[in-house]
Amino acid sequence: MKQQTVAIVTGASQGIGRATAIRLASDFSAVVLVARNDDALKDVADAIRATGAEPLSIALDLSQAEAPETIVKSTLDRYGRIDALLNIAGAVPQIDLFEMTDEQWYAGMELKLHGARRMTIRAWDALKSNKGSVVFMSGSAALDPKPGFAAVAATNAAIIAMAKAFAEQGIKDGVQVNSIVPGAVMTGRRRSFLEKWAPAHNMGVEEATKKFPEEAGISRYGQPEEIAALLAFMVSPEAKWMTGASVRMDGGEVKGI
Repeated sequence: MKQQTVAIVTGASQGIGRATAIRLASDFSAVVLVARNDDALKDVADAIRATGAEPLSIALDLSQAEAPETIVKSTLDRYGRIDALLNIAGAVPQIDLFEMTDEQWYAGMELKLHGARRMTIRAWDALKSNKGSVVFMSGSAALDPKPGFAAVAATNAAIIAMAKAFAEQGIKDGVQVNSIVPGAVMTGRRRSFLEKWAPAHNMGVEEATKKFPEEAGISRYGQPEEIAALLAFMVSPEAKWMTGASVRMDGGEVKGI
C-alpha cells in the first residue's frame, strides 16, 4: 500500500492550478484543492478521484488573512500531515502603471504575494515535520517589466525574492523551497490578457492570439499540463537537492542569462 502523502494546491479551480492538482494525483495519495469557486473545485475533485487519489476541496479566498489557518487546520485534521504546498493562486490586474489605483495594487498583492506568504508560514511546521516542499508561482513579467503590467511584474519579482528567503530558512529546517517562472501559457487569464492586448496593437483577438507568440519571440504558447509536469518534478524525491532556485519555463521568451 502506498504511503499517505498530501499536497496542497492553491488556485486549483482552473488553468495551471487545475492541471497541477490533477497531475499530482498520480504522485500523492491526497490532494487538497483550494480556490474561491466551489463548483469548479468539484469538477477538479472528480478528476482526482478518478485517478484513485483522494481530493479535499476547500473554497476560500486566500486574500483573506484567516484563510490559511482554516486550510492548514482542515488538512491536518483530515490527514495529519502536509508534504507539499504549491502556491499557484493569484490574479494581479493588468492595468497601466499610470492608471492603476492603490486599491488595485493592494488587492493584487494581497492574494498572490501575501496569500502565498501566509499559507507557507502557517504550513511550515507541518512541512518541516515531513521534510516537505514548497513552490511559489511567479511569472516572466518579473524579468521583463512593462508599464501595462507593472503590478504583475512587481508582484512576481517579489515572489521570487520571497521564495529565496524561505529557501534560506528551509535549508536549516529541512524544507525545500523553489519558485517557477512560466511564460505565455494558454489559460483563461492569458485569453483575458489577449483581449486587452489586441486593441492596443490594432488587432482583433483572433489575430492577436496568433500574432503574440511571434511578438514574444516564442514558437507557441505553453500548455498548463507542461507547467504541471515541471511542478510535479519540483516536489518529487528526484528534485530534493534543488532549493532556492527560480526555474524558468517560457519557450525562450526571456533571453537573459
